[in-house]
Amino acid sequence: MTRSAGGTTPGGKGSFDGYDVMAERRRWDPVTARVVDDKMAPPDRGLLFFTEEEATTAGALVDLLLAQHDEPKVAVVQAVDRRLHAGETDGWRYEELPEDSVAWRRSLALLDEDAKEAFGSRFSECAIERQGEVLQGIQDAETWHGWPARHVWSLWTRYACAAFYGHPWAWNEIGFGGPAYPRGYKVLRAGWIEPWERRERDSEDPVPWAERVEHAKRDHEVRTRGER
Repeated sequence: MTRSAGGTTPGGKGSFDGYDVMAERRRWDPVTARVVDDKMAPPDRGLLFFTEEEATTAGALVDLLLAQHDEPKVAVVQAVDRRLHAGETDGWRYEELPEDSVAWRRSLALLDEDAKEAFGSRFSECAIERQGEVLQGIQDAETWHGWPARHVWSLWTRYACAAFYGHPWAWNEIGFGGPAYPRGYKVLRAGWIEPWERRERDSEDPVPWAERVEHAKRDHEVRTRGER
């Protein structure tokens, strides 16, 4: 595991050593600061939309989609829960799917049904490799329980990615500068960075990335053998 020496990052992974977007908080206006502070609030504020069972299934789902296998984790389920409770959609939906709130409840129930049929356990109770098999089956299918599978996939990933990349820990991981207002930017030349930015550690060296891929493959093989 590669750990960032700066602010907190999901799973402790990051390529921008010494970078912490929250160090820029003093430059934000009060309203912006409150919005970001709310994202940093503890995740144990209770569920507003999901039931406990739904939240457990949703947690396993989004963790797999986002590869959040190690602590600390961005509280994605809690963010999705509050968004669905408030009815904050993308302003559109697929004609073949019901409203997002209904589609989320139904799809989580169906996900558990598929896992039970295939492995005898709820989705969240299955090993990661088996969860992956269930999701791969959905991704490869044309239709899933009467719905276009790609539309269900889009529903899950849109909400999951919006919640994950809307969190300051993810900003630290990808080196995002956070709200630019009212600070703005002064460096407009390619390859140059702002005083508060950090250069990516290995952006031009493909070897570290290749090593990570090979490590992931070996780890997967070990887990698969253990499951068998």
